[in-house]
Amino acid sequence: MECISVFDMLKIGVGPSSSHTLGPWRAAERFLGELLEKKVFPSITHVKIDVYGSLSLTGKGHATDLAIMLGLTGADPVTIPIENISSIINGIQENKKLLLNNCLEISFDPNLDIMFKREFLPFHANGLTFSANLSNGKLIRETYYSIGGGFVVKEELKLSEKKREVFNSFPFSIEKGEDLLAACKKENKSISQLILINERSLRSDAEIDQGLKQIWNTMLECMFIGCHTEGKLPGGLNVRRRAYDTHLKLKGDLPYSTPQEWLVTIRQTKVKFRSILKWVSCFALSVNEVNASLGRVVTAPTNGSAGVIPAVLMYYMVIENHKASFEHIKQFLLVAGEIGSIFKKGATISAAMGGCQAEIGVSSAMAAAALTELMGGSPEQVLMAAEIAMEHHLGLTCDPIGGLVQIPCIERNCMGAIKAINAAELAMDSDPANAKVPLDKVVNTMWETAKDMSHKYKETSKGGLAVGVFITDC
Repeated sequence: MECISVFDMLKIGVGPSSSHTLGPWRAAERFLGELLEKKVFPSITHVKIDVYGSLSLTGKGHATDLAIMLGLTGADPVTIPIENISSIINGIQENKKLLLNNCLEISFDPNLDIMFKREFLPFHANGLTFSANLSNGKLIRETYYSIGGGFVVKEELKLSEKKREVFNSFPFSIEKGEDLLAACKKENKSISQLILINERSLRSDAEIDQGLKQIWNTMLECMFIGCHTEGKLPGGLNVRRRAYDTHLKLKGDLPYSTPQEWLVTIRQTKVKFRSILKWVSCFALSVNEVNASLGRVVTAPTNGSAGVIPAVLMYYMVIENHKASFEHIKQFLLVAGEIGSIFKKGATISAAMGGCQAEIGVSSAMAAAALTELMGGSPEQVLMAAEIAMEHHLGLTCDPIGGLVQIPCIERNCMGAIKAINAAELAMDSDPANAKVPLDKVVNTMWETAKDMSHKYKETSKGGLAVGVFITDC
């Protein structure tokens, strides 16, 4: 039974894509780690990377090559100063040298040493192979797969005994929604209370709180930056940032200087009914505009869908409950993480495997479920909200124009957030005993839909809006 922590589902990283940016970054880090374990690191003379499938088809637009280079330097996506990224990349490109793991300088030409190959590897659509030449003439090659949400695996590890042991570490083994409901009923606990027990099997209460606060503060800072940055997004589409203008019209004149003060200010603003949708959309826009600019975001469950959960959580704090505290944030994130893990186990959170239903659809389901528990919903209503949200994202394609996480990706986060709130309201006003579609059925349906979906609608920029719309100002 696969045990996935909330900290697996909600990771801090650099945009624009968890599978195409954060995953390759982490794969590069793992490759360095394996070279160090084999004690061959000092004898490395050259490194080459072959990128396959969806990673190849949309890799340039998703900054896959930049992420690989940053990973090879040993930089951490959680802590690297965002303002340093450009200088690091420019230095590699101009000097044709790379400081491997920040200690061993090797010759490296990105145009020759990162090869984008259009063919797909059989195990997963997002494959990449690292090769290292040693001074003794030997060659070390390792292949990794970025399977969505920043998760990176090797094919042979899927059935390893070591992985099984790790997966069996939770007190409550949950694979499906029905397992979650059964455990909640048996223990007479809410979903967040039950999941907190599982998290305690991995880390202390202090570590859990510290980690969740870091996640929330990253989300809040991301929204703050997005709402206070104007101009155009990078990448060539000349997409104008909209969160800045929307925020300017909504915020009022109350003073503030930090993200925390900003939150207090918004709570003091008298939000009219018509502006609620605008605020929610503004929060979602702000996150994904930062994401599109190689900013720091939280995968939720992916970078491309990173705006939905922060927007819905801010909705709760700004509209529903001005007295909301960290305990409410903690409760929200625990529920969201668990619902996301059910989709990952039973289907996918990778757009390269399932289209955008696997990203925006899952994020909307996660947010809807979390909001429902905060609003006093029962575990049955929580799962009902998740089901409703996903049901109305089924079949959503991933068709980014120019391979960039901008059009239609940014606006889709707004739509996912609004649907999540609506799904929570519908669930709160419903009796789950009358529900016709359980969550597990919609998870299975999403996976079956993903398998039936043409590959051109799975993050390849070969179908949909990516080929149906001609952007004249590129």
